[in-house]
Amino acid sequence: MIRINLLGVERQKAKKIAAPSFDIGQRLTALCSLVLVIAALGIGWWYWSLNTETTELDAEIARSQQEAARLKSLLTEVKQFEDRRAQLQQRVQLIEQLRGGQSIPVQLLDHVSRSLPDMLWLTSLEQEDGGVTIEGRSTTLIALSDFVGNLGAGSLLQKPIEIVNSQVEPATATATAGGRGGPPPVETIKFTVRARMAGVPAQAPAGGRGAARVAATK
Repeated sequence: MIRINLLGVERQKAKKIAAPSFDIGQRLTALCSLVLVIAALGIGWWYWSLNTETTELDAEIARSQQEAARLKSLLTEVKQFEDRRAQLQQRVQLIEQLRGGQSIPVQLLDHVSRSLPDMLWLTSLEQEDGGVTIEGRSTTLIALSDFVGNLGAGSLLQKPIEIVNSQVEPATATATAGGRGGPPPVETIKFTVRARMAGVPAQAPAGGRGAARVAATK
């Protein structure tokens, strides 16, 4: 006698029918879990990259601020240097102006001092409008003549050199200590010499004053 277990066949069919539905749900769950994990990883990576970028930007800002402070200090030093250089340039220009204004008087004094012979000394020297007036004393007319010749020997003064006034002053005796007589009195010649600076045009003499003259009186 042959027996057929129909219940077992039905159970196997039920298992076969239920098995596919269980596999699909599991796959969907795994897929959703995988999506969530990927999304979480993506959000984490995005947050980490933003945090890293923010840190780098903060460091760059800090470096930029330090560089700005250094450049500001350099700009302040450069400004101080420019101000100092401008002051020095003004001083140099002022010194050059003073030198330029003093060059002729210095050369004139040097030329006159080199032209002084023995037994002659000066009492005044005046320069005005290109003219030079020299007053002094001499013990001899030869010393006065040598002085005038020496003045005309250089290129600073124009020729001729004019002796506008010369007169012999009375001799004065000087007493020594104890009432004893000193050296014999010496007559001196008071003179005035006038000349013009080279390169300055001469003006007409006032009051009909003409060429050089020497007058001696006792």
